Amino acid sequence: LCRELSDLETQNEQMLAEINQLKEKEENCQEFLERYDFTEWEIIEWSEQRAIFTFLCDSLELTVVFGPPIDGDVFGEDPSRKIVSLNFESLLDEEKAPPSSCLVQRLIFQFIESQESWSEKCPMLYYLPQVLRDISSVVSHCKILGEEIEFLERWGGKFNLLKTDIDDTKVKLLFSASAAFAKFELTLSLSANYPAASLPFTVQKQIGNIGEEEISGVLSSVPTGHHYLRRIVSLIHQNLLQDPR
Repeated sequence: LCRELSDLETQNEQMLAEINQLKEKEENCQEFLERYDFTEWEIIEWSEQRAIFTFLCDSLELTVVFGPPIDGDVFGEDPSRKIVSLNFESLLDEEKAPPSSCLVQRLIFQFIESQESWSEKCPMLYYLPQVLRDISSVVSHCKILGEEIEFLERWGGKFNLLKTDIDDTKVKLLFSASAAFAKFELTLSLSANYPAASLPFTVQKQIGNIGEEEISGVLSSVPTGHHYLRRIVSLIHQNLLQDPR
């Protein structure tokens, strides 16, 4: 009996350990899904002739024009149905939108225009879900970049960041720290594949000795990925702009 009780206790401990591992895996998976939720589109029309999808709070519109329906396809959803054209249109009011939103839109269209013919990429309905996923992935990453820039505009002072400017697809970061006796402007060139690749940069020194060599040393230690820009700013602040004492 004692042995049976001991065996049961061991089994219970093993089960609890397995349950805890499963809970941890579930939490990690949930975090992954929340971070990389690429379903960025909404469908606002699906008729016999066309479908219209919107992205980024209706600021980007994709119109898909269908070919004639296939016999017996009552709902016009046969995967082999031909697609005549895919047309993208920006609905963003650039005069009223914040600079970060304009940057996001420019980067997304950089991706759209970098692709070869969308009609060749998506000749029939079968390929449309993959196209929506591809666009959603870029939209998701660029949207997060916009949020990062808005964060730096609001909280940049905590990182000795005086000013954040956007020039076309470049972001200019003006740092100043009396403790390090340094003031310089870092310009990062952004692209639609953010945050998967390192960012080309230039540095303009204004006060002190922090220049391209010092910035390059910091940037080389920052891995690409989620919140890449924020991590760059944080590490520059931490490694170069703190009181050396």
